[in-house]
Amino acid sequence: MDIVRRFYNLYFSDDKELTMRLRPILGFTPARLNLFKTAFYHKSMTNETPGKATNERLEYLGDAILSTIVAEYLFKKYPNKDEGFLTKMRSKIVKRQTLNEIADNMGLDVILAEYSMGKMSNSMLGNALEALVGAIYIEFGYEKTKTYVIKNILMKYLNINDLETRDDNHKSQLLEWCQKNGKDINFATLSKFKLDKRDCFKVAIVIDGVEISTAEDFNKKSAEQTAANRAIEKLMIQNTLT
Repeated sequence: MDIVRRFYNLYFSDDKELTMRLRPILGFTPARLNLFKTAFYHKSMTNETPGKATNERLEYLGDAILSTIVAEYLFKKYPNKDEGFLTKMRSKIVKRQTLNEIADNMGLDVILAEYSMGKMSNSMLGNALEALVGAIYIEFGYEKTKTYVIKNILMKYLNINDLETRDDNHKSQLLEWCQKNGKDINFATLSKFKLDKRDCFKVAIVIDGVEISTAEDFNKKSAEQTAANRAIEKLMIQNTLT
């Protein structure tokens, strides 16, 4: 039955253009095309199409599946590493910034742009990737999804060995530097406002009462990370963090 659905989706479906775009990204033709279409439908579009299902539920499922797959992969790859190392490695892989970069490299931005009403944020890319993993899980089950994620995501778009020594948690780095140097630091939320019908946050890094940097993002944690990175660059303290 799935073979028939895939054939229909590729040649006769009203969304056959979406199928053609998904094929090189996924490496297969989806049988449940509407499910994969929903993976790219962000909640910000609900005002345009009331009652339309968004990718939030698929994102929730994909987040859990992806975290489990990565945890199992790391557990087997590093048989002699402790829980702390494995936890940090998993965090580096499934963090929003990493997923955003992977989604962009996969070409999900091209498809997502067609379904986003207004400005598309980087966090929407990572959300779509998680939703896509959720859709693949429903399509194929856990074992095939695990194989797909390891082969087509982890091994294709990540340098796992490089992640072992990389520390790109800019907020943590800045906090540590301030603590070592007796600096008082505050991550201040300057404003929360609507941009393209979505909540947007503007945050500032304030060190010893002086505003060092600011950043805006649809995700508050992402805004803090960006602001922290800008503060590190402005203060020229990169070399002291190694």
